[in-house]
Amino acid sequence: MSKRSFLTTLAFLAFISLGLPDGLLGVSWPSIRADFTLPLDRLGLLVAVTTAGYLAASFMSGAVLRRVPVGMVLALSTLAAAIGLLGFALTPAWPLMIALGFLAGLGGGAVDAGLNAYGARHFSPQILNWLHAFFGLGTTIGPLLVSGVLGSGLVWQVSYAIVGSAQLVLAATFFLTRSRWEEVAEIGHDVAEELPAAPVSETLQKPVVWFGMLVFFVYCGIEVTAAQWSYTLLTLGRGFSETNAGLVIGLFWGSLTIGRIGFGFIANRVPLLKTLRICILAAALGALLFWLAPMPALGVLGLMMIGFFFAPIFASLISLTPGRVGREHANSAIGFQIAAAGLGGAVVTALTGLMTRSLGLEVIGIVVFAATVLLLVLYELFTRERRP
Repeated sequence: MSKRSFLTTLAFLAFISLGLPDGLLGVSWPSIRADFTLPLDRLGLLVAVTTAGYLAASFMSGAVLRRVPVGMVLALSTLAAAIGLLGFALTPAWPLMIALGFLAGLGGGAVDAGLNAYGARHFSPQILNWLHAFFGLGTTIGPLLVSGVLGSGLVWQVSYAIVGSAQLVLAATFFLTRSRWEEVAEIGHDVAEELPAAPVSETLQKPVVWFGMLVFFVYCGIEVTAAQWSYTLLTLGRGFSETNAGLVIGLFWGSLTIGRIGFGFIANRVPLLKTLRICILAAALGALLFWLAPMPALGVLGLMMIGFFFAPIFASLISLTPGRVGREHANSAIGFQIAAAGLGGAVVTALTGLMTRSLGLEVIGIVVFAATVLLLVLYELFTRERRP
């Protein structure tokens, strides 16, 4: 096996591990809430604090990668995420869980930004979409894992112990292979041709970077809101059983996974910008169905459409970033985009939770639809920005 193939395989496993925690929280939340006697909207606080760590690590990833080899960054950040998740399984107090959430977010943000920055320069759009499909596989397994654990009469902490242990193994693997990541050249370039990274301040002066951050902010806000609040909407607002609602959330993440796998086969042969525009339009239709839900099955279909048509957006925009901002700005720009995505997920999710207090659970569907329309507008502005 070549070095590139080996690292690609390891990256696939890492993306599964990255996706698992995202798939756990939405289904675990009713049980977590009951254990700690919390109000419904406190989910937004946990997501926000976890994302604060994620944001800090993502935003600084470009500067860190200028000084620390990517293999070591991946090893240490995955270790931090593992400690946070194992702490979730052991903590007896809600305030401690909040602190552990920050640590888990810090680790997750660093490994996410590091792998995406590396992948954008070393893997093709096809491979990058498949990597994100494996993230979707992790998020698909997550709710099914929690549903299985709870259905077996076990406590929610067991699912976090399983995932935390898996990340601990991954951290050890990254450490043992840390030197190999620097030995593979960027696509289309020799190792000797690689450019030194530009200062963060220069990258932030590029308007295209800011447009990209806005797109990622809204995109991830929609995805996380749909993932984290749909289970609550379905069980408490639309009469679904806990088991069926868990399966629906699994279908949402599964749609993301299937879409990314399918798009990977054509990613190198289609005009990405035009294709992504069509995907956002189709996702808006799905969001409308999810909101109105004239029949329960159509609401579920709408949620699956959001997942399926959102599938290629994240990875494809990451893949396009080096060409749009310049290779020397790519690491920092991708870190900023990942940070904006995390911030969007936290802010939109938290605001949605606050809105459910006064407007009811059905406001979740309205937020998802309105944000998808806004995403289309921002995407049009983003694609009109001239290349550097």
